[in-house]
Amino acid sequence: MKQLLVFVLFSALFCWLMFSPIYKHVLVIRQALLQQEVDYMLEIGASGRYGYIDREMVDDSRGRLAEYGFTSALLEYEIESTSGADSGNSMLPLPRGTGIRLRISYPYENLLDIDRLIGLARPSEDARISGRGMKMSEYVPD
Repeated sequence: MKQLLVFVLFSALFCWLMFSPIYKHVLVIRQALLQQEVDYMLEIGASGRYGYIDREMVDDSRGRLAEYGFTSALLEYEIESTSGADSGNSMLPLPRGTGIRLRISYPYENLLDIDRLIGLARPSEDARISGRGMKMSEYVPD
């Protein structure tokens, strides 16, 4: 009986040791992809040509992230300006010096379920990984 118990416990620990780094790697890659997308969108949206991040840019971003395996419906975008003005209005771009803040978040899904094998609690259902950033608008009206 002891040998069976030791085998079961050792098997669970062995599975966790083998597969946990893979899941952690996927988690780190997802967070890095979110941060890369935030940086890209801020670079484009805050440029001298635009001065905003509109719905079309967000839809394009959802498509790019979906190519990497994200479920586009689960992505949440929070876009705001430091002045309180609408940061998504292409008819009224934010003037130079106004900050644009962007946060893209995504749920953990079931990535950390394997941690339960060794007694670690998984994140709550509403916990999310995210990328965030802020860039000053460079738009100057003609």
